[in-house]
Amino acid sequence: MDNSLHRLLRVAARSLWLAGELGLGLLKFVALIAAHIGMPDRITRTRWLQRVCVRLLRVFHVDLRVTGPVPTSGLLVCNHLSYLDIVVLGATMPCVFVSKREVRSWPVFGWFASLAGTLFLRRDRRTAAAHITREIGRVLDTGALVVLFPEGTTSDGREVLPFKSSLLEPATRQTHGLSAGCIDYVLPGGNVAEEVCYWRDMTLVPHLLNLLGKRRLEARLCLTELERPSADRKQLARQLHSEVVRLKEALSA
Repeated sequence: MDNSLHRLLRVAARSLWLAGELGLGLLKFVALIAAHIGMPDRITRTRWLQRVCVRLLRVFHVDLRVTGPVPTSGLLVCNHLSYLDIVVLGATMPCVFVSKREVRSWPVFGWFASLAGTLFLRRDRRTAAAHITREIGRVLDTGALVVLFPEGTTSDGREVLPFKSSLLEPATRQTHGLSAGCIDYVLPGGNVAEEVCYWRDMTLVPHLLNLLGKRRLEARLCLTELERPSADRKQLARQLHSEVVRLKEALSA
């Protein structure tokens, strides 16, 4: 049997596996609604998402390696390469993501993001940043961990894009923990920038099917706590960017 047929069968099998895991995740969420007689609180939803993400890592045959202290609350800022980042971070710890509103309309994945309590940012409104900042503050006050991608978009991973400071206001109050993280991937026999990173004008379904055809993938997540965060929002953005760049260099060493 030639390699192309092997790959086709692998994609078909994992696509069915993925559909099954997503279906099981939805059924378990329905069970949570029944148990809570209504929509579960956000902390419960983050734990549900973590269980789903752990199972999805197996579907993609991702070997996840985490170094550094894993935060349980506060704000975590991280670089952003792919939709797979959500699965990696979600499997590592229960957390609430901040995402662009367009993700909400993605088939299946958008539903899961909504059910998990994701905070969606409308970038077409001037008041959106102020609104989402208040929401982030409220979620942090519940003791949850909020994950923010301050680059504002995904990239090919060659460098960490400049951080936008608009959503970092809650971190300047220094009432919650602040952590930085860096993700990178290793794809044996493949091209991470073109086959794992999801950027430019890539289309979700073809990219996803290609990723499902890979034999295995390594994800590396490096985490650290920020000990002396700046109280100035723009200075804090630069400080966090420097920390993520440092983590990236450590991963590359």
